[in-house]
Amino acid sequence: MDLGTANTIIIYNDKVVVDEPSIIAIERNTGKVIAVGKKAMMMHGKTHENIKTIRPLRDGVIADFQSAEYMIRELIKMTGTGKSLFPPALKMVICIPSGITEVEERAVKDSAEQAGAKEVRLIHEPMAAAIGIGIDVLEPTGNMIIDIGGGTSEIAVIALGGIVNNKSIRIAGDDFNADIEEYMRKQHNINIGERTSETIKIEVGAAMTEIDNPPPDYPVHGRDMLTGIPKEIFVNYAEIAHALDKSISKIEAAVLNALEMTPPELSADIYQTGIYLAGGGSMLRGPWNKRIHLQNKNWPLCSIVAEGDAVGACCGLEGQPVYCF
Repeated sequence: MDLGTANTIIIYNDKVVVDEPSIIAIERNTGKVIAVGKKAMMMHGKTHENIKTIRPLRDGVIADFQSAEYMIRELIKMTGTGKSLFPPALKMVICIPSGITEVEERAVKDSAEQAGAKEVRLIHEPMAAAIGIGIDVLEPTGNMIIDIGGGTSEIAVIALGGIVNNKSIRIAGDDFNADIEEYMRKQHNINIGERTSETIKIEVGAAMTEIDNPPPDYPVHGRDMLTGIPKEIFVNYAEIAHALDKSISKIEAAVLNALEMTPPELSADIYQTGIYLAGGGSMLRGPWNKRIHLQNKNWPLCSIVAEGDAVGACCGLEGQPVYCF
């Protein structure tokens, strides 16, 4: 299970069975769960006073313990494992950020156990992403992984089945959304919600102002801050690249910081192998290797889909003693 700030992915029997947003809708009066995942996401920002939508994870860790437990329980039900007369004893491997504290780690374990898992093992996100990409992590070769998720960006150098050095910063997809909202307010005098900013990021999000095959301008609907009435404007990818520039620069700085801390032999390996990108944030348009100002601009960068973590966790379940704790 990749328990992410933005999305949760569950792989069961080597298949992706659940890929849902990490959000839950609860009735205020009774505390009853109304919806989880995509249905709850559709309600987000549109609820009346008797319904509240909660994102139980913030910055990659559990912020609301009870809501997280409810959400994990409902997502496990979606896998269809509990339909048999004797439901299986679930062994779970859950991805966690590498910069997590012991208390936050405990919260993840407890939530999963309360939700019905018999045995819970944890795996660091960069390690899970590396396994998911298909890297042989047990080799004595250095590989650098940048995992840009919803709440945290993980930068790690991996060799011999372990993390040699890592940097975890709490700047990721959620901050990109906040940057887009702020840009819309300041430049276009239009108020937009979290869901709209997420859609803009997916449709026209870019890491650079000059890219090949630019996407068409995207119509944005929101509330005009001067008149208070609904309004439509068109935004292009260059504007969004400009809005995201500050956050991406912070991720760049963290990457360079991690490279400075890398032992020289592993630096030599990284020069040969390049950097691997994982997570939803790495799907932004524009060549990231030009954004990350390194000496050699032609480094091979392997950008992969966001499911790498969950695939890695699934492999980690099979090779439990090596990668999990």
